[in-house]
Amino acid sequence: MHQISQVAAIAAIAISATDAFVTNTNTCIKTLPTTRANNAINNNFATRSSRRIIMPIATTTQLYAAEDDDAQDNEIERLKKMAAKLRAEAASLEADKAKQLAEAAEKAFNKFDVNSDGEISLSELKIGLEKELKTDISEKRVQELMEVFDKSGDGALQLDEFVTVDRFRNQLESLAREEKRLAAEAEQESKRQEQEALLAAAKLEFLNDKEPTTSDKLVSVLPYLFPLMDGLQYGRFLLGSEEAGANPLVVIVALLYSLYRSIPFSGFAAFFALNFLSGNPSLNRLVRFNMQQAIFLDIALFFPSLLIGLGTLIGGNIPGLNVPAAAGELFSDVIFGTLLLTLGYCVVSSLFGKEPSSIPLVSDSVKDRMPTIDMFDDNGQFVPRESRESKDKDDKDKK
Repeated sequence: MHQISQVAAIAAIAISATDAFVTNTNTCIKTLPTTRANNAINNNFATRSSRRIIMPIATTTQLYAAEDDDAQDNEIERLKKMAAKLRAEAASLEADKAKQLAEAAEKAFNKFDVNSDGEISLSELKIGLEKELKTDISEKRVQELMEVFDKSGDGALQLDEFVTVDRFRNQLESLAREEKRLAAEAEQESKRQEQEALLAAAKLEFLNDKEPTTSDKLVSVLPYLFPLMDGLQYGRFLLGSEEAGANPLVVIVALLYSLYRSIPFSGFAAFFALNFLSGNPSLNRLVRFNMQQAIFLDIALFFPSLLIGLGTLIGGNIPGLNVPAAAGELFSDVIFGTLLLTLGYCVVSSLFGKEPSSIPLVSDSVKDRMPTIDMFDDNGQFVPRESRESKDKDDKDKK
């Protein structure tokens, strides 16, 4: 460093002296007459002076760069030594802490080990913790602690499994927090299930899917009078005999039929009335089901009459083809007998409080039209099947 300063000072003195010398020389040159010899002398002198100035400056810059590199290397080395020292100190502190914890655990172990058998039993752990923590601890909680720290699974704590009282305290607090969390979740789940049960009960109340009462059973039979009245046309051969005319039941049916026919558009009125009432959820499900099924049975009666009409038309237009009257009579008797058996099944089943849902094709169609619990949305609002299907179709089209 001292040598660099000396070199810099010498360079500065040299520059100053050279500048002065060059200035004086130039002044002198101006007073002398200009000749080729003088110009050569001046150029030679300027070149030598420039070399004398440039060489000391370059040497000084190199010296400063070398000094900066040495300083950086020394700083890095110092930081490395400091980091190693800090790591050593941290490791020493950790070792001291571990030693202190081990000593504390051993001290607590000896205090808990009442019978000095080298292990802490469940009862010893309970007594020791209650004494140290000054609180009562349940057998269940002590058992949970034992399960956490008993790594060997022998039901007791050895010295290498035993921890400090603070760790036992922290674990107890953790177990208490976990128990509270589980209790809160259980309470929320219980409330959720209670709300779902109330919502399901409200849905059932809205749909009136409860067990039918005696009056519901009796009312549920009445809708089947509608297909019976429209089906009596097929029983004219059976009911028109003298033996059938003496039957009181046949007389009652004949009176009902006369009353039914005396009402203008009685068939349409009965159809719309049953269709409207079957959508009333305040009525018991059995009543609504039988209303819908009576409508479907009445619609089914249209097909036999269509066949009879086609048979009459074909027989009248094809020469030589004569349909025996007995065939038509037999066909009508079969249709009427089938209708009576079907209605009898529906009446008996309804009087016992069971849905007559075993009629092929017809009962399945009725079930599809009956409102069910799955027709309610997440908010408990009832959404009719038609609206739900329309919404599902719209969602599908959007996708």
